[in-house]
Amino acid sequence: MPSYLRAAGRNGTGLRCQLFAKHRSSFRKITVKREIVCIIPARYESSRFPGKPLADLCGKPMIQHVYERASRAKALPYVAVATDDERIFKAVKSFGGNAIMTSATHRSGTDRIAEAVKSLNLSADAIVVNIQGDQPVFEPAQVDEVIAPLITEPAIVMSTLIYKIVLEEEINHPHAVKVAFDKDYFALYFSRATIPYVRDKKLKADYYKHHGIYAYRRDFIDTFTGLPEGKLEKLESLEQLRALEHGYKIKVVITAHDSIEVDTELELEKVRRILAAKK
Repeated sequence: MPSYLRAAGRNGTGLRCQLFAKHRSSFRKITVKREIVCIIPARYESSRFPGKPLADLCGKPMIQHVYERASRAKALPYVAVATDDERIFKAVKSFGGNAIMTSATHRSGTDRIAEAVKSLNLSADAIVVNIQGDQPVFEPAQVDEVIAPLITEPAIVMSTLIYKIVLEEEINHPHAVKVAFDKDYFALYFSRATIPYVRDKKLKADYYKHHGIYAYRRDFIDTFTGLPEGKLEKLESLEQLRALEHGYKIKVVITAHDSIEVDTELELEKVRRILAAKK
């Protein structure tokens, strides 16, 4: 029995749950029976916002809000925070969460997750969900959205969420990472720049932004972390570009829910207002 299932008090048959997978204009019901875990990468040292995971949000550290929302996702029998900082590790343990200490040298959140999942004894086809530790108001239903392609399409190794931009200021803001995708909903490119560029001003474009929630097959995580850092990945500071630069496909799922990725004190205050309004 995988160690994470023992820790979570589940039996060894894996997880069975029901999802609604969107297929074109309709929804079809699917039954899931497989290993699915969530790892939340979190580091203390951040150039834009040091100590961000421990920032107070209505009496709780931000990482606790992310953890608790992930734990409410019906598809997840196990959630853990992967960190390189003792302060974050202790904070997670203090609210009863699972925490895994990792190296401080990782290039990205996915690289940190790769180290963390080695202790979980997962099968190669297990699904690992990556929820960035700076998304304290994401919806638990988004876990179902991001894993659906990996459940229904065996050839897909990585998926992520995108959202149609409705706020004009996000179109040109570098913190809102834009994405262009093909007719089959595979990513063509992610950029902090505005894509697509509309040359003919008589035409109108729809813009989509990336949400920092991913799902991967367990064996692809090892493949991903074995790839050299891509030039575009380094220029844009976007880890998902490593997969695209090396020829791997990323399925994008249009989520019904917007979210806020906290990178500044201003965004932190915006999240405080959202959480306070829900009390």
